[in-house]
Amino acid sequence: MVDSWATSPSGAGQPDPSGPRRPAAARATVGGVDLHLDLEAGRGLRASLMRALRAAVRNGRLSPGTRLPSSRALAADLGIARNTVADAYAELVAEGWLTARQGSGTRVARRAEPPGRPVPGPRREPAGRHRATARPRHDLRSGRPDTSAFPRAAWLTSARRALSTAPHSAFGYADPLGRPELRRALADYLARSRGVRADPDRILIGAGFVDALDTLARVLHGGVAVEAYGLWFHRDILTRAGLSVPPLPLDAHGTRVAALAEAGPRAVLLTPAHQYPTGVPLHPDRRAAVVDWARGRDGLVLEDDYDGEFRYDRRPVGAVQGLDPDRVLYLGTASKSLAPALRLGWTVLPDSLVDPVLAVRAERHHGALDQLTLADFLERGAYDRHVRAMRQRYRRRRDRLVATLAERLPQLRVTGLAAGLHAVLELPPGSEQRVVHAATRRGLAVEGLSRFRHPGAAPGPMDRDALVVGYGAPPEHAWPSTLDALCTTLTEELGRPGG
Repeated sequence: MVDSWATSPSGAGQPDPSGPRRPAAARATVGGVDLHLDLEAGRGLRASLMRALRAAVRNGRLSPGTRLPSSRALAADLGIARNTVADAYAELVAEGWLTARQGSGTRVARRAEPPGRPVPGPRREPAGRHRATARPRHDLRSGRPDTSAFPRAAWLTSARRALSTAPHSAFGYADPLGRPELRRALADYLARSRGVRADPDRILIGAGFVDALDTLARVLHGGVAVEAYGLWFHRDILTRAGLSVPPLPLDAHGTRVAALAEAGPRAVLLTPAHQYPTGVPLHPDRRAAVVDWARGRDGLVLEDDYDGEFRYDRRPVGAVQGLDPDRVLYLGTASKSLAPALRLGWTVLPDSLVDPVLAVRAERHHGALDQLTLADFLERGAYDRHVRAMRQRYRRRRDRLVATLAERLPQLRVTGLAAGLHAVLELPPGSEQRVVHAATRRGLAVEGLSRFRHPGAAPGPMDRDALVVGYGAPPEHAWPSTLDALCTTLTEELGRPGG
């Protein structure tokens, strides 16, 4: 079988009359689209070309409406006679595989299914994998910002400035720590806004929290204690790296860090400013206690500041990292403040971990232009302005959520309201799963609190039937109808016998 690249060039792709047949990797350009064909060696060229084109259409590599190279260009690229290509095209047009019109060229025919493609039968989902569901009409899942509010104009301004002023080195292989411009801008911003003590040479830029946690999991040893409630895939990342993840109990003052003495690991992953998802901040005495534990145990604290910018009814809580930069790693991202699609996050490392982390990330780099854009966005004050505007928007949504629930379902208690993008709505005992399933049937995406519980956690005071209600994702115009859908679902389900 001979692999050939064929495309429709603009003044390119002519065969070399003094050389042998064009090599198998021949490549040119037609409308910017490459066409790869597998031609069978030792068979008639026309028949082989027709079989290759049919196969490309049948397996979906050539979709309906795709324009093919002209017969002259394809013949030049494959090193065969133009008449051979023209005859193959003509026969495939007659068979219904292709269409040919004056001025439009030769294209793949538009049809519901390519000829010969088998009708798909029922699919069996892999064990343990949830079947994909339709996009919900109303999205109240936690940890999701309002992407409709992304500051496109301001971001574009920074992107243009970043591109026009970027040094030539920005387009080469990057420093595994990330662009120095962004690390300097973040060091200033985090010190000013979160009380983080950060030297630019200790800041690692990555693709978000999961990327950072995956990196850290490869340099930590033994185990990482986690909170009794949290995201299951964070625990999964750690366990895949061979680390144990013993749970720490929670109460009204946050994580009970005194339990670290019994848990055993030399590292702990915490969400101290706004525990995820219960919404309880870590008590000041426990903040100091976890730092004392790390010093005495030669341990590390991984501080996940997932929504540190959004504080409403209390004074901002500074980062634990400011208490001891040698024992606390600070992890933040732009996912909640700007958009998850940017895939930008940062980790402020202790000096002792910089070299070990770089050793496992030597070949991992991230887009320099987005980093330069964020650096400009921070330096111009655009990031601060956007965060302030979003803080007010989310606070209005939270206030309307509380007021609507108080009016329509006054028997339900709402907690975790002082910060973040979600609240916890307590339900009558035994009703959580029924309410979640009813909401799903109505196109309302919402999560039960039990979904976040560590499977090995002992019973504790934070265990209860509840919904974790995210108020970040719905766009502004959809918030009233989303609230109505939530309240209607709750009223109908909790009004049933046993509700």
